Amino acid sequence: MEKTVLTGKPSVDRPWMKFYPPQMIANLQVPRCTLREYLEKNMPGLDVVALHYYGDDITWRTFWENTDAVARSLRAIGFGEGDQIPVFLRSVPEFLYLLLAAEKIGAALLCRDNTLAENVEAVVRSGAKTIIAHTFLSKEEMDAYVNDGKVEKIVLVDPCVSCNYDNLRDNVRETLDSLYPEECASGEHTMSWDEFLAQGESYTGTVEADVNVDRPLFCAYTSGSTGPSKQVIHSSNTMIGIVHQMNFYGASDAFRPTWLVTALPPCLIAVVVAMLILPLASNKLLILDPFCDVNDIDIEMMHYKPNCWPLIPMFMEIVMNSKRVPDDYDMSHLFSAGAGSEASNNKQLRRAQQYLIDHNCKATYTTGYGCSEAGSSVSLPMSPEPIRNGNVGIPMPLTTISIFKPGTHEELGYNQIGEICKTGPGNMLGYDNPEATAKALQLHEDGNVWLHLGDLGYMTENGVIYTLTRGESPRFGGGELCILPMENLIADAEIEGMKDEFFVLIPDDEHEGFFLPYLYVVLEDGYTVDDIRDAVNAVLEPHMMPVEILTLPERPFFHFKTNRIGLSKELIAARAAKKNQ
Repeated sequence: MEKTVLTGKPSVDRPWMKFYPPQMIANLQVPRCTLREYLEKNMPGLDVVALHYYGDDITWRTFWENTDAVARSLRAIGFGEGDQIPVFLRSVPEFLYLLLAAEKIGAALLCRDNTLAENVEAVVRSGAKTIIAHTFLSKEEMDAYVNDGKVEKIVLVDPCVSCNYDNLRDNVRETLDSLYPEECASGEHTMSWDEFLAQGESYTGTVEADVNVDRPLFCAYTSGSTGPSKQVIHSSNTMIGIVHQMNFYGASDAFRPTWLVTALPPCLIAVVVAMLILPLASNKLLILDPFCDVNDIDIEMMHYKPNCWPLIPMFMEIVMNSKRVPDDYDMSHLFSAGAGSEASNNKQLRRAQQYLIDHNCKATYTTGYGCSEAGSSVSLPMSPEPIRNGNVGIPMPLTTISIFKPGTHEELGYNQIGEICKTGPGNMLGYDNPEATAKALQLHEDGNVWLHLGDLGYMTENGVIYTLTRGESPRFGGGELCILPMENLIADAEIEGMKDEFFVLIPDDEHEGFFLPYLYVVLEDGYTVDDIRDAVNAVLEPHMMPVEILTLPERPFFHFKTNRIGLSKELIAARAAKKNQ
């Protein structure tokens, strides 16, 4: 392994590069091309299956034919260069056709999955008069888009356009059927997918826009799980910038891995870039399974036996708690297992790894790091240090990550805690708010634009990134409330009776700018908070001790992440109600 002489500045030293094979990175650079050109270059052949969707195989030839047909239809109904196309679909083949078709006509997809009012707001801001949604859109939702969103037409996509409803397995069919309300959207404001495609068949005007790989292509809102939801804008170039650094994990001629995407929606940057485009660009068979109930992913795993499966912590919890997975079920089909979406504490990591070992899975349960603004992942788990204590691996090969003193451009040295920042391929074009964009994307003295991620962490001399918490959260009287280290102190104590634990922080209403910690625990049967309180406080520093310890039957999730924001709202409301008594 190449020895690195350290200067004390990670952005200069880039010590993580010693872990990448020189022959791999020698000619690695992000190509300046369209997403379509990139996929065409990396696909194994037009007659090879690109997607599997509920029993139906879709070849690359069909994929591109459908994309071209959708592009003509988008032009026919009035979309063109620079427009935003609001799309409210699950991870169905039609979403991918729309994405590549939008690129072809010079437009961008706009996706959001928040409340109806927030979704309508996004449509209003887009200026679009046509939106695309599934046939289970309700009449109430349609009326909101038409009356409040000023939408004139809604293209309705049947979930089974690309498959046969009769071939759906019982659990998938039941979930899909349950999505349909008593009264669905219909009438003069709606158009079927077939009618939409028919418009394109008779269209004779210009379809293809001039190529511009820096033009907005995908605009999606953050989930709102850690704060106000923001629109993040990406281009072909920014998305390829991330995919190109990961797709050296591609298939060989001798074996083509399968890649399963279950209930994750394409309204999230990470889903589209790292879970849909990446497998297509690295010669894996993409299996789309968007209409399984999230609590049935154990069934889907056993049915498809995928080689690759984005295993976010929520999914891992569901599988581990499943009564349907036999004790002797063989998970050796799974080649990779990683925890994205949110940080995992040491107890979660140990439980997950032991579960994989117990089920004959040879993969190491790893953690990664990224966000919508960075285009998805920014690190890879090729780490020389144990996967614990917030270790999220090393920066991707074309990416530079370093730690800066919060609120400044002052780069810190190794093992110093500060704000994690990133420069290199994949950074968003910006938000739809110029002030927010200027705060996130900042030009530093080195001439590079750095994305200020807002997370606190540090980097070791090996170039390994450790995340600690989201933003600064001081406690009045002294001490920083770093959530992950606090959880790990409890997790590593192996306190009898505790199955799971996590912290939620709320503002200290008596001391502006400071925060208070609350600890939520999942306990074994027969245990109470009184049984574990002293042991918890014994391992925490004084400023870390929770205001209160609260019990839950299981860890709650919102938008596939631990629902800290929902619980914080409950705590704030309860505090206000108590004061008003």
